Amino acid sequence: MLSETIAIESIREDHIESFHTALDTVSRERKYLSFLEAPPLESTRTFVLGMIEDGHPQFVAVADDGVVGWCDIRRHDRPSHAHRGTLGMGIIPGYRDKGLGTRLISATLEAAREIGLHRVELDVHADNPRAIALYEKVGFVREGMARDAVKIDGRFIDAIQMAVVFG
Repeated sequence: MLSETIAIESIREDHIESFHTALDTVSRERKYLSFLEAPPLESTRTFVLGMIEDGHPQFVAVADDGVVGWCDIRRHDRPSHAHRGTLGMGIIPGYRDKGLGTRLISATLEAAREIGLHRVELDVHADNPRAIALYEKVGFVREGMARDAVKIDGRFIDAIQMAVVFG
């Protein structure tokens, strides 16, 4: 299986440029993420270095020395919400539907448990059945729907709010 030859690694500083390229690739598809293009490289560098410094789980899938996917969970800042984190992920075209998403999200959720998070939440576009199925497979449940939450190219998209709560 292709995904077994792809390494899942904690993000490192030397992954930043390749991660930025992967984020930009998925963003420019204009259908899976709220980003329509990646933020500037320096903003991405600041985000990643902050994630590393603060101990937030962030994993990348690496093939041929390039990032082909990622999954991260950012803990909420306020003390009353610090038991919660928000998940984001993406996989570039050509690497989807091969089990890579399950490997990435499983590693990231395990790291979230290890740092003491109790709840991980996300919003997923309602017209992305592949992602919804992945999230449900690893234990996320639907908690709500935000109608017309996203607008891309003049088209409104509902967002399904999902979460997993660790026992």
